Amino acid sequence: AEHDTFLRSLVFDHPVLAFAGSYVAYSLATGASIPAAAGMTVAAGWMFGFWPALVLCSFASTTGACGAFLISRKLLREAVRIRFADRLAEIESALERDGAFYLFLLRLVPVIPFFVINIVMGLTPIRLRTFWWVSQLGMLPGTVLFVAAGASVPTLQNIADQGISGILSLKVIAAFSALGLMPLVARRIFLGRRAWQTSAATHAGRPAEGTAADAAAKAGD
Repeated sequence: AEHDTFLRSLVFDHPVLAFAGSYVAYSLATGASIPAAAGMTVAAGWMFGFWPALVLCSFASTTGACGAFLISRKLLREAVRIRFADRLAEIESALERDGAFYLFLLRLVPVIPFFVINIVMGLTPIRLRTFWWVSQLGMLPGTVLFVAAGASVPTLQNIADQGISGILSLKVIAAFSALGLMPLVARRIFLGRRAWQTSAATHAGRPAEGTAADAAAKAGD
């Protein structure tokens, strides 16, 4: 209760300082690949309320991710290549096949831990700008759910006693289930669009081939 009162007072008396400090702490934790993002997101939801916490966590998470991405690319390239050789080959192959959409899928449902994605992506040809905006969009649905869960908790003691899973309401659990289906739907749409583009390109080429053939036939006559 004392911690709750102190933090509430800090946010109320020094909102800019509290927000900036939380932003820096969240960014550093993410950039250092410390697996505390879920708990920090829930806590931010409790401290600041839904909308301020959503802005904070959404942008701080991508700031930290981009930091880890650049550190991997500029400073730790060889060490990361050796440590995550299997993951790197898998991700490079998927990026070549699906492009940035593959990163979007990984962000929606983290089959691979986020910190691994951040540092391994630094070794791929993907641009920092693409990495940033795709990560921003892909992590947003999950961020919304965790922030909403935190904003609905009356005290931090509830989070400490019950854990993150204990504070998730049925609505939030249902939303997580729906989130798990999003990559399947998104991939189906992506594959359908790519098949349509391939078909359109094929059909567009046929008349041209036919015209060339007719012209050749006429020339022969």
